[in-house]
Amino acid sequence: MSVNVLLFKITLLLYFAATVLYLVDVLLHRDQAGRLARWVLVGGFTVHCATLVARYFATGYTPASNLYEALSFFAWAIVGTFLAFDLRYRLAVLGAFSCPLALALMIMGSAATKTTRELNPMLDSWWFPVHVTLAFLGDAIFGVAAVAGVLYLVQERMLKSKKFSTLYHSLPSLQTLDSINYKCLTFGFPLMTMGIISGAIWANSAWGTYWNWDPKETWALITWFVYAALLHGRLTIGWRGRRAAIFAIIGFLCLLFSFLGVNWFLSGAHSFKALEGR
Repeated sequence: MSVNVLLFKITLLLYFAATVLYLVDVLLHRDQAGRLARWVLVGGFTVHCATLVARYFATGYTPASNLYEALSFFAWAIVGTFLAFDLRYRLAVLGAFSCPLALALMIMGSAATKTTRELNPMLDSWWFPVHVTLAFLGDAIFGVAAVAGVLYLVQERMLKSKKFSTLYHSLPSLQTLDSINYKCLTFGFPLMTMGIISGAIWANSAWGTYWNWDPKETWALITWFVYAALLHGRLTIGWRGRRAAIFAIIGFLCLLFSFLGVNWFLSGAHSFKALEGR
């Protein structure tokens, strides 16, 4: 077993432990479990950083060229984004929803092939790490926005029905959740936009055209328009609360389909099978 695969498995176990501890805090109101979860997650993120570095030295390129690497990179970005927000908000309930998302990606990655291969010539460009980093960071921030959106809708439903579950006592105010949603949008949208632009420039250098309208590019553009509509609505119409939460969730579902659905169900130059082909 290679070093990077071993570190990947250790990371997965630490993320699993952090997820359990966050859930114990949120469902059983054990604050000590939440504090421990934070440190376990920081440890897992540190090991995950080492995993990516080890994979880089094993392959010689940014570890995001196949499904295994991309899922790991996406999970790393989500955890890193959550930890950044956690410095400001200290919300265990956000971790109780963000950690399972990263854990699910890691579990899917563990089932994918981990064989190292020579880099596809299409990816042999310095635009590759630029595009990948911008895209995944934007996607991760929108993942946290979607979590905040789900929590907003759950709390709003409880308040309207006056039926409060155990989760209610761990939730922040609706205003705080809406604020997180908006901050994610202000950071995530520019990153997504720069990711698309860098991808277009890279495509032109590789294929001689900025846009090919393959499924991945089409769904990326659809996702961009969803978030653009949300940003426009917030800035000009005053969208807040429920509508913004719903748009954040819809946008992330489009994003997930662009990332996973296109690769699994549709063919194109961006599919992992095409990128791994020789």
